[in-house]
Amino acid sequence: MTSDITERAWTPEQDGSWDLATSYRLCESFVAGQVLADLADHDDRIAVLTADLKFSNRTRDFELRHPDRFVNTGICEQNMVSMAAGMATCGYVPYVATFASFIGLLCAEQIRTDLAYPNLPVRIIAHHTGISLGFYGTSHHATEDIGITRSIANLTVLGPADAVSLGEVLRQTVDVEGPVYFRIGRGRDEDVYGRTGARFEFGRLTTLREGTDAAIVATGVTLAPALRAAEELAREGVSVAVVDAHTLRPFDAEGLCELASRVPRILVAEEHNVYTGLASACADALVDGGVGGVRLHRLGLPVDEYALIGPPTRLYEHYDLDTAGIVRRMRNLLA
Repeated sequence: MTSDITERAWTPEQDGSWDLATSYRLCESFVAGQVLADLADHDDRIAVLTADLKFSNRTRDFELRHPDRFVNTGICEQNMVSMAAGMATCGYVPYVATFASFIGLLCAEQIRTDLAYPNLPVRIIAHHTGISLGFYGTSHHATEDIGITRSIANLTVLGPADAVSLGEVLRQTVDVEGPVYFRIGRGRDEDVYGRTGARFEFGRLTTLREGTDAAIVATGVTLAPALRAAEELAREGVSVAVVDAHTLRPFDAEGLCELASRVPRILVAEEHNVYTGLASACADALVDGGVGGVRLHRLGLPVDEYALIGPPTRLYEHYDLDTAGIVRRMRNLLA
């Protein structure tokens, strides 16, 4: 099968020089290693493990400052999760970091049985989520991990959108009971919270822009284009609220129902399968809350397809996960 995505010419000048090494050198939004190192300066419990990806996820920043609490396990993600479980029983608060496709999918059994069942304080940094590893293909895409992790008892699931929210969510969850799954992007994420001045609060929906005609509920990489889409629609006289659903479990059902009481249409944008992810959490909240008269539209990856292979920005364009696509979907929803 061919597509216009794979056939279209692509150059670094068009989409940014996209590779893991470049992402490490240029990105200022992948701050996990720095934030964890700062926390570890005052908390001897914090340790970091990674599966041979310390440069890609910048846990190297932690290693430089706390080498005695850093472990590079090599490419053995399932063993890494089980090792972290053992460390947690000895008083540590371990953070394990690797690609979301590996830890969120490959390690689902270890997350459920070794971490969540005994309710151990292991923190999972699942980076390069969704289709952000576009060129690497289906084995490296993670478009089912929200559905998997939200279904596991005792597991907190979070999807920060930028450097500010990632730093905040790491700081605000150090002492959260049980395991935590952080779903983060590829480390070149556009600043949202610094630009808007919004206050990040773990466990609650965050409104970044008020609106009365409709609302976009987004998470992770879709939040920045959602904001730009709302700004473009405002120039057309359409008032669209933008809400960050960074806490995917426990989900702020009360906040979502309150939003639905004020706006008649909600578009949910996520870099995930359109079922079992954020849109499903929103639909559940509306049904359980008895909210009627609201039209909800799901924007994400098709439920019965695997994502195409190509540059991430071209994939976002293809699946309407960029600004133009969100604007187009919102116009259809309002029509």
